[in-house]
Amino acid sequence: MAKITAAEVNKLRKATGAGMMDCKKALVEAEGDFDAAIELLRKKGQKVAAKRADRESSEGAAIAQVNGDNTKGVIISLNCETDFVAKNDDFIKLANDFADMALNYSSKEELLKADYKGITVEEKLTEQTGVIGEKIEIGAFKTLEAPFVGSYIHAGNKIAVLTGLSKNVEGAEEAAKNVSMQAAAMNPVALNEEGVDQATIDKEIEIAKDTLRQEGKPENMLDKIAQGKLQRFFKDNTLVHQAYIKDNKQSVAEYVKSVDSDLEVVGFERVALG
Repeated sequence: MAKITAAEVNKLRKATGAGMMDCKKALVEAEGDFDAAIELLRKKGQKVAAKRADRESSEGAAIAQVNGDNTKGVIISLNCETDFVAKNDDFIKLANDFADMALNYSSKEELLKADYKGITVEEKLTEQTGVIGEKIEIGAFKTLEAPFVGSYIHAGNKIAVLTGLSKNVEGAEEAAKNVSMQAAAMNPVALNEEGVDQATIDKEIEIAKDTLRQEGKPENMLDKIAQGKLQRFFKDNTLVHQAYIKDNKQSVAEYVKSVDSDLEVVGFERVALG
């Protein structure tokens, strides 16, 4: 049997993130062959992944990253099964590594096929499933491009938001962060009324009419009153019309124009976990 040194075990642990005993067992089984030991650990990961394929992975870390010139942002979530794993420093670092990579790709499928330290992202996820013993996967993958893109990650990496602005002006970074914080806290359904899908509009009108009927309002007044309630829905639930959380005397759109008179919010993306 090959003599396995502590240095060899530590090298394999650093390369894979696997536990010391798992690394030692893999090296012993591989008779000291480093690459063969990595392959054994990956096969272990595949077995664990197969066993846990139907598990729910609703915990994890949502990470937003923006490129150097603030014209493109991406949010990815690295999902796992438990909050305990989600808070692990190595898990969060891996999520950040994948988010950095994701800026170069336009879809989750492309990211999964991308190279990560000599193996694909997909293979790394399988490997880490074996190391950690939980189902680990890329959940969300969202991108946003605009003249200026800013971001915000809520404490604990549970919510990540990107906000796109119409211009790169002085104060744009702070404005984008503040609007992103708004979206994180208030969870708007769309940017503005044009972004609300027809099914949601129809549902809100029907709910309003049902409520009005129960209040005894005459049928011929329902449409007009329901339209008024719909406008209130837009005000409360679309990002640019919401009352700005740091100063509820102005809307988000008005806050942004206070930074620059021509500045507008042109898009946002939000990912929440848990």
